Amino acid sequence: MSEIVAVMTGSSGQSLAGQAAAKAARREERMAWQLAAPAIILILVLVLLPTLAVFVFSLTNYELGYDDFQFIGFENYVELFSDRTFLISLKNTVLYTAIVAPCSVLIGLGVALLIESETRGRAFFRTAYFLPVASLLVAMATVFQYLLHPTIGPVNAILSMLGIAGPNWLGSSSTVLISLAIIGIWQSVGFNMVLFLAGLTAIPRDLYAAAEVDGAKSSWERFRLVTWPMLGPTMLFVITISIINAVKVFETVKTLTEGGPNKGSEVLLWTIYQEGFVYLRVGYASAMTVIFLAVLIVLMILQYRVVDRKVHYT
Repeated sequence: MSEIVAVMTGSSGQSLAGQAAAKAARREERMAWQLAAPAIILILVLVLLPTLAVFVFSLTNYELGYDDFQFIGFENYVELFSDRTFLISLKNTVLYTAIVAPCSVLIGLGVALLIESETRGRAFFRTAYFLPVASLLVAMATVFQYLLHPTIGPVNAILSMLGIAGPNWLGSSSTVLISLAIIGIWQSVGFNMVLFLAGLTAIPRDLYAAAEVDGAKSSWERFRLVTWPMLGPTMLFVITISIINAVKVFETVKTLTEGGPNKGSEVLLWTIYQEGFVYLRVGYASAMTVIFLAVLIVLMILQYRVVDRKVHYT
């Protein structure tokens, strides 16, 4: 009889302990949802609902300032792919991104490696290379207009001293996109450098000593065997940010070229701005925005499918 009572007492104690643990788990879950609620609400209000609204507007012929509009289905999307301006802006955005993203990543990595290996003046060089990121690009537009001026600009003056006829950098449709890409690289290198410096600092010094013991004597071998694999997560993040920033180019186009000459610098965000805020075709501009977001999503998926498999996480 005493054994039965002991078993019953033990089982009831275990059930009480289980109920207490379940209550504690539910209490922690409620606390977690309460803490996450502000962020969830902000994401819902500021990101998801506006994105949904853009998609709904893209199915209408809504024009800013007019009360009446109709749902026209996918007519805006059909018109897009027969619109010469949109196709040119899509091509120019792809070309701009293909130039700016890899160049800014590689140059930022090279500058970070040079600064990391320098013992003196490290803080000065970090600040100097980061200044373009902190500078207002619209304010710097005047400087670039002067630097790239076809007659009085110092760039063409240096080229003429070398016997090379300098082009009209911002005034020719054949060179304007390259000129804007150079400005985009100048702006992005400093930010990428800071990210790479953070990644280099996180690499344990013991790995370099171990690699040297194993026969990696040269700087190139240490970079190939230690630095490059350990920078994988940082590299993935920098590539992602660089692609997103390059696709979102707008300020330099708005300030320096306004899409010209002859649509040579027409990019997606500038075309969306023109359609939505100049021609007031909000429905058509919303369809462009949906395509723009789809391009970003596809680029990110492809990048993570290809690059993330090769990343070494510690």
